[in-house]
Amino acid sequence: MRKRSPAAERHAELIRIALMEAAPSGLPLKRLMGACELSQYQTRSGLTAMRYLCGERGWPPLIWTRPDGYHFCASEEELEEWERVWISEKLTGFRRMITGTLAPLLALFPRSRWANYLNM
Repeated sequence: MRKRSPAAERHAELIRIALMEAAPSGLPLKRLMGACELSQYQTRSGLTAMRYLCGERGWPPLIWTRPDGYHFCASEEELEEWERVWISEKLTGFRRMITGTLAPLLALFPRSRWANYLNM
């Protein structure tokens, strides 16, 4: 695992405090940036560090939803719904990559070295 910088951990702590104050509603990225007085880069690195800290310390997971923005997961049902949406989004991306990019590549260049890797 990549080592987190002390600055990212400080940003994560600022984000945790801002989200706890806003709980249970959550904050969109721009409002989170304003509440913590961080740049977009600092906020994103803090969010990344925050996800690791949540796992390490047994805190509730940090999730993002369109209506609520970033917030701590309040219930198991909410987490399951978020996981279903996340997996569905990733599978859709994989399906589009296969049908829109890889399948035409195999049709155009069936004897290429990459086609052999993809057909395995």
